[in-house]
Amino acid sequence: MKLASLNQGRDGELIVVSRDLARAVRATDIAPTLQAAIEHWETLAPRLEQRYAQLNDSTAEGAFDLDQRALHSPLPRTYNWADGSAYLNHVQLVRQARNAEMPDSFWHDPLMYQGGGDAFIAPTEDIEAVSEEHGIDFEGELAVITDDVPMGVDAAAAAEHIKLIMLVNDVSLRGLIPGELAKGFGFFQAKPASSFSPICVTPDELGNAWQDSRVHLPLTVHLNGETFGQPEAGPDMIFGFAELVAHAARTRHLGAGAVIGSGTVSNPGPDGGPGKPVGDGGVGYSCLAEVRMVEKILYGESRTPFLRFGDRVRLEMFNRDGQSIFGAIDQQVVAYHAP
Repeated sequence: MKLASLNQGRDGELIVVSRDLARAVRATDIAPTLQAAIEHWETLAPRLEQRYAQLNDSTAEGAFDLDQRALHSPLPRTYNWADGSAYLNHVQLVRQARNAEMPDSFWHDPLMYQGGGDAFIAPTEDIEAVSEEHGIDFEGELAVITDDVPMGVDAAAAAEHIKLIMLVNDVSLRGLIPGELAKGFGFFQAKPASSFSPICVTPDELGNAWQDSRVHLPLTVHLNGETFGQPEAGPDMIFGFAELVAHAARTRHLGAGAVIGSGTVSNPGPDGGPGKPVGDGGVGYSCLAEVRMVEKILYGESRTPFLRFGDRVRLEMFNRDGQSIFGAIDQQVVAYHAP
């Protein structure tokens, strides 16, 4: 099943989207918003599935052609947005570039930070930034939406609470990160609003690409119309989503609508070393920081600039038949001017 939210009001209006993303039908008579649907998932999901089946066989009343530009992030806001860093190749490169060892605990205990969930960016909305000097970066990721998760669940039980999957652009301000981390209290200003793919899907929509709570498909990243990366999301995800959800719920209950992110999708090279750019025969990258770290390791300096005003980023994932699964996050970076 595929669901989305029309960009209406702070929490959007729930719609069901066809498998090919071409058509949609309102579902506000079942649940006004996706948040309301996820809070009563066991009761409402069968009704939404029925409407999804009707939409795909062209029997749904009130169906309309879908314009993805009319959509918000599936959850325009959430009570809980926590982002992990499950691709340790990414972490390792960043630390290697500054000659820092990676603690052994990172391989056993997931990294995770608490993000701001009060207002996400719509998937085709501009990314507003105060200054290019802040080191504006994109981060291509995946995320899951859970129903109510009890505190202390193990990974096997946590897997049953994963209800929906989507893509993420976790916008980061790299120039602000070192100063914030030096305070010993984590990210805040360095992590502005994130955005999510226009469509979220139930795990069964991914078929055998959904295994071990991981999505085994490449994430396609374009920067200013050029292919920047096509890293595989499955094999190098050290902690699957079930483990990330269990980690988030270790000492707290997670309310329905909790969003848990994977961290930046990242692959090492075939020899275990830094991956190569697409132009050099590699799978590329899903953030600018990583290519900059690789450049620093190989050449002694970073050569690729961070995002500038006017740059455009597009994130999308396709199934094995070449069909877009989640729609596209397609955004331009613009200067923000305070009122």
